[in-house]
Amino acid sequence: MMFNAANNLTLARIGVVPILVVMLSYPGKIMCLAATLVFIVAAITDVFDGYIARRFNLVTSLGKFLDPLADKLLVASTLIMLAGQGFIPAWVAVVIICREIAVTGLRAVAADMGVVIAADAFGKLKTVMQACALCPLILHYPLYGFDPQPLGTLLLYVALVLTLGSGVNYFSNFYGVATRQGR
Repeated sequence: MMFNAANNLTLARIGVVPILVVMLSYPGKIMCLAATLVFIVAAITDVFDGYIARRFNLVTSLGKFLDPLADKLLVASTLIMLAGQGFIPAWVAVVIICREIAVTGLRAVAADMGVVIAADAFGKLKTVMQACALCPLILHYPLYGFDPQPLGTLLLYVALVLTLGSGVNYFSNFYGVATRQGR
């Protein structure tokens, strides 16, 4: 069944993206707090959709396609909005988004060759770190005397290093598989 509980959660995460973009267009304290909460809920659905799919044997080809797409849409749109408002350096957003596009393209080429490139622990850690970095950056207003911006910026640079490292890892693994297959 294509539209099962796991896929519906993933589709909900995709549906939240335009709402989040609108919320980030009005960066007042209350709206940023609300946008942070929406982002957190959307990011958490990534954990639950995968768990539900595996636990109840609801893994589908649609889900395998939509889940990483939903992650990329959520992260890329947030990065673009934050860069456009000057809360993060635009070059960081560009590098992260380009890596995501490159790995997606690599997966398409691999699939055409009959090779599945599944998310590995490094890639999952990258996704978690991106989400952890974006939460304080979305909030970006001092709350009870704590300024989340420096923490978010530090975590963003950690996420950038993990993003690049995991990208190199995916390409290296693909190269190894492709050369063993003589392609």
